[in-house]
Amino acid sequence: MQRSATLQQRVQAFLAANPDEAILRWLFRSIVTITIAVLAADLAGMNGWIGTADPAVELRQDTPSLNLPNAVPSILAPLAPGDNKRLTPRPQADGAMAEPMTFELVGGGKLMAIGTITPGISDAFAAEVAKRGDYIKTVVLNSPGGSVSDALAMGRLIRERSFATEIEAGKYCASSCPLMFAGGVERRVGDKAIVGVHQVAALGTTAGLPRDEMNVAQNVSARCQRYLGDMGVNLQVWVHAMETPHDKLFVFKPDELKSLNLATATGAAAPSASAPRPAPPKARS
Repeated sequence: MQRSATLQQRVQAFLAANPDEAILRWLFRSIVTITIAVLAADLAGMNGWIGTADPAVELRQDTPSLNLPNAVPSILAPLAPGDNKRLTPRPQADGAMAEPMTFELVGGGKLMAIGTITPGISDAFAAEVAKRGDYIKTVVLNSPGGSVSDALAMGRLIRERSFATEIEAGKYCASSCPLMFAGGVERRVGDKAIVGVHQVAALGTTAGLPRDEMNVAQNVSARCQRYLGDMGVNLQVWVHAMETPHDKLFVFKPDELKSLNLATATGAAAPSASAPRPAPPKARS
């Protein structure tokens, strides 16, 4: 009992001393490591490299480390052979990309959305849409991502208003940005544009959620999967995200973007919006 109490105190101290993002990273890495170890042991046993356990000896329910693999959701499965070659380092945002996302309406009914999706930025986006929605035809994204909850909120508003989304040639949309991009009724990706995903560490806000890190991870997963399903996007997009470490990116190839229905047009087949809407009225002096 004393040993169990000491272990519980250590776990509680660890959870209190580490932010949610660090806890989630630790949890994901620990689960994957333990899963790989168990699979390796099973393989060794089947090939006779090591002796198998006595079938009369049962695992005790009070041995949490041995029971962890049974709790691993299928979406957290290790990468398939060769998939790790697809991963690239996550780019470090700088300049305007590191600043909170800004919104600027330009010609052709394009609303330029540039920068980091910071917590609460969806309110600014909603205000911009309420003010200039009649002139907006396409939301053009260039963002390293950020708050998941805000990306979801903006994506749903984009779909509600029947806007298109676009990532211009040579620009990029990473992390939670593809969730916002998925909201477009038309989704255009320019030549050599980068669309990448990785594991979600935490929502922009976790108010009301228990502090248990697995609960947070499952809530994030459920919300994102439901959203992508509502947008008509293949859920394999989310699987790629959950298989990719937080400091890496899984970058989709143009044909994958279309086959997974994340994009409706790519490269040269992704022309900018035609037939511009009336320009917004000029402010009176």
